[in-house]
Amino acid sequence: MERRRNHTSQKTPKIVLLVTTIALLLLTIIPICYPFLGYPLYLLKNYYSKSSPSPSPSSLSVSSVHDMPREEESAVSLADDDDEKYCDIFSGEWVPNPEAPYYTNLTCWAIHEHQNCMKYGRPDTEFMKWRWKPEGCELPVFNPAQFLEILRGKSLAFVGDSVGRNQMQSLICLLSRVEYPIDVSATPDEHFKRWNYTSYNFTLAFFWTPHLVRSTEANSRGPSNTGLFNLYLDEFDQNWTTQVEEFDYLIISTGHWFYRPLVYYESHHIVGCHFCLLDNVTDLTMYYGYRKAFRTAFKAINEIKNFKGVTFLRTFSPSHFENGLWNSGGNCLRTAPFKSNETTLEGANLELYMIQLEEFRAAEREGKKNGRKFRVLDTTQASLLRPDGHPSTYGHWPHEKVTLYNDCVHWCLPGPVDTWNDFLLEMLKMEGVRSKQEKLYSSDRKMKFR
Repeated sequence: MERRRNHTSQKTPKIVLLVTTIALLLLTIIPICYPFLGYPLYLLKNYYSKSSPSPSPSSLSVSSVHDMPREEESAVSLADDDDEKYCDIFSGEWVPNPEAPYYTNLTCWAIHEHQNCMKYGRPDTEFMKWRWKPEGCELPVFNPAQFLEILRGKSLAFVGDSVGRNQMQSLICLLSRVEYPIDVSATPDEHFKRWNYTSYNFTLAFFWTPHLVRSTEANSRGPSNTGLFNLYLDEFDQNWTTQVEEFDYLIISTGHWFYRPLVYYESHHIVGCHFCLLDNVTDLTMYYGYRKAFRTAFKAINEIKNFKGVTFLRTFSPSHFENGLWNSGGNCLRTAPFKSNETTLEGANLELYMIQLEEFRAAEREGKKNGRKFRVLDTTQASLLRPDGHPSTYGHWPHEKVTLYNDCVHWCLPGPVDTWNDFLLEMLKMEGVRSKQEKLYSSDRKMKFR
């Protein structure tokens, strides 16, 4: 009996040593595998190159923005004649492009007045003469004839706020080299537009929904003179959710409206707010509302009975106010892009971006049960590196009496937002290949589990 106790006590240190070794090994492996757990390489690529052993999670280098490849999906594929290679088109740098721009404010009528920088006297033109160069491959410049041919007989809708409309107007201008659409809108309301490219039977639409969920304006001024809005976080905004069933592609996005004062409702009761300054109402921050709004919007898409289209999440587009906030003299006067090592995605920009991706992943998992297709159109890095691309004061004449702040949120047209449509076209070109791969993967999984 004594001998057995001695033998057991001798084995105990070995067991402890073994457990400790395994634990240390796991702690070493997990960070390496961390991107494959569903988080973007965007936030991790430069993690280990930092001089600090533990960089702050609220300030990480921007070097790769990408819908991270996982078991059943791959990076955007750019095929050569000789071989097929895979490239993260969202990770790269801006490089000079003397051939740009490909339209002007004189050749395109679709430019919103507040983004018509050349009309209103912006003195520099170099901000229009850049293109996106991914690491390890080339991203083709937008080809309007190719886009229209791919979308022949199909439909595409932008769902979101004025930055989403900014991208849609860029698309109309880029396509204008081939054809202008005719207005087939069912309403004169400029917030809900439809156009048809008759030669291609392609329908393009925009649905205004700055909060993605049902919302009402409770006070036109509010605590910050930008309005106070009631957000019904568990209710669909039927102005768009009842209209998109027929569309082949949706591009969903929103962001900056969540900086405004908001009152949150769930199950018809106030649950909190963001900067509402109302008595006995808890401030839950804008992040709470942002997460719940995307969750509800994605739920709406997954519950649209006969929707067979592809949903693109267009990721958050950072603003570039410097030397003050948007309402305290902040401006954006730079005339050249950043390099990727000159700025970081941090603070609120990082938080909003991560919320989008987390809610997207959850919706994607749920949607796959019914064959729904979700994609990430990740414009965040490319946008972050373009502080020079905003209208600033060049969205109106200097002598006009307007109550507009310096605009460092939207994008001049022509300008960096045109590249968002370069991304979109490349993803559409690969959609057929990817859909086939997903079907093969799904079929393979079913065979394995039989």
